[in-house]
Amino acid sequence: MHSEFTSPLLENAVSRLSTLPGIGRKTALRLALHILRRDLSDATALGEAIINLRNNIRYCNVCHNISEEAICPICSSPSRDKSIVCVVETIQNVVSIENTGQFKGLYHVLGGVISPVEGISPDMLEIDSLIKRAQEGEIKEIILGLGATVDCETTSYYLYRRLVPFVLKITQLARGVSVGNEIEYTDEATLGRSLADRIPFMV
Repeated sequence: MHSEFTSPLLENAVSRLSTLPGIGRKTALRLALHILRRDLSDATALGEAIINLRNNIRYCNVCHNISEEAICPICSSPSRDKSIVCVVETIQNVVSIENTGQFKGLYHVLGGVISPVEGISPDMLEIDSLIKRAQEGEIKEIILGLGATVDCETTSYYLYRRLVPFVLKITQLARGVSVGNEIEYTDEATLGRSLADRIPFMV
């Protein structure tokens, strides 16, 4: 098989980089050449950071956010309101909401949303652990902090039906989040207002 590069090492680096989401071969080549132009210490630091990330990051036993300990800093913080839990789709959503500075409760990361088209069923998500948290009785409000796509709304409805026997207050983000939008792509000011102005979940 003919290689488009004169260097097998460059070929391998481009192939590896192009497996990352949103990175095509042209972008991968640009990144590889950029790394090649940097000091060796910079490339070594980048490589070590990736290896340390993969080896040492785990998932919180409570909320499934990333953590370096069994319990993440948010769940273990005495300053967080443990009576309020915001349910989100991904870890990126936790980052987005934390950046607003508007939320002082805890989180629960589902790891996706129910999607019959993509073959994602409820048992493939972190739903049972959420129900278990609700059953323990400490949670007074659950915010369904999912986006406004069809799959997100399907998931919110499913969660509502599972959670309503155990939690007095179930709310959702105010519709500052446009229909069809995902939380990750909503600006921080809008997301902050949507949290502050959250409304009861409508069945």
